[in-house]
Amino acid sequence: MTTPNQTPQEPSTAAASAAPASVATNGNGKRRGLLIGVTIALIIVLIAYGIWWFIYARHYEGTDDAYVGGNVVQVTPQVGGTVLAIHTDDTELVQVGSPLVDLDQADAKVALASAEAQLAQTVRQVRTLFVNNNALASNVTARAAELDRARSDLARRSQLISTGAVSKEELEHAKVAVQGAEAALQATREQLASNKVLTDRTTVDQHPNVLNAAAQVRNAYINLARTTLLAPTTGYVAKRSVQVGQRVAAGTPLLSIVPLNALWVDANFKEVQINNMRIGQPVTLKSDLYGSKIEYHGKVVGLAAGTGSAFALLPAQNASGNWIKIVQRIPVRISLDPKDLESHPLRIGVSMDVSVDVAQTEGTSLTAGTARTAPAYTTDVFDKSGQEADARIASIIAANH
Repeated sequence: MTTPNQTPQEPSTAAASAAPASVATNGNGKRRGLLIGVTIALIIVLIAYGIWWFIYARHYEGTDDAYVGGNVVQVTPQVGGTVLAIHTDDTELVQVGSPLVDLDQADAKVALASAEAQLAQTVRQVRTLFVNNNALASNVTARAAELDRARSDLARRSQLISTGAVSKEELEHAKVAVQGAEAALQATREQLASNKVLTDRTTVDQHPNVLNAAAQVRNAYINLARTTLLAPTTGYVAKRSVQVGQRVAAGTPLLSIVPLNALWVDANFKEVQINNMRIGQPVTLKSDLYGSKIEYHGKVVGLAAGTGSAFALLPAQNASGNWIKIVQRIPVRISLDPKDLESHPLRIGVSMDVSVDVAQTEGTSLTAGTARTAPAYTTDVFDKSGQEADARIASIIAANH
């Protein structure tokens, strides 16, 4: 039998025990719903990524291990001398053919004056050879006439010897005179032949002696012109080491010129990335120099003949010691659009982000390049000195002809 105080406590105890069970059920339901939502969202993301990769991403190979490359044209003198003037300095722009460094010209001018005098003298000597041909031909004619006269005298004396009008002594003298005239004629003919050997099938301008002297003038003139070092290309000056008053020898590096209008990018792709790369495939590039908003455009132009480690100063010796396989990188050369370079100039060594569109694989393989049929780079700034030397030689020959 229960007391009156105990009867109302039984329902309250049952409700209290039912409340935690209801809260636990609601909590598990929310958690399960959240997990299902996250799972569905993750599946959607993975499906979207798979579609994006299949349609777009799988057609591109990218790397940020890429750097701008370019030509560094080293300027060195072709003749030795003392530096008298420097016309440019680091970071300055120089145009092709503009003077960079002046060397002392004193020795070169003396050598040129001596060569020019020798050429003038040689031209006059060769002219004398041609004039001697006519003089020797006249001598041959005169000697032939003397021989004819001596023979006539001998013939007359031979006819008169039987009559006693001419003594035997006179007859002998006439015979000796004929022999002397014959010898003189022969000697003169040989002199003419010898002189003709020096002048046959040539002219004063094309005579070997004149050509040799002209070559000496050309060499001296070119050496004089080389005392002024000209810019072989348009670009920016870098690494200037020459100083005024410095005595430099031929081949001493003085400064460098970097043409920034003909840069390229060497992108170091992993060896597993280049299977589908072909020459001519389009490339998009970005540089930290201008940020991600500026894009450069280019094309794949070639593949290096080896990995970077193969051409390193200290190549890896994989045949010795413990070995761990490391994925190698192969440099791929990428050309840049000149218009992009003009609007947003780059500098050598700047890093680049590279993305190659490898969707089209019908192009030429990177290892199937063709041999070049024309020079990759040329300059004509040194032709002027040769032309000026030829003009100077022609004037000297004309003045002494």
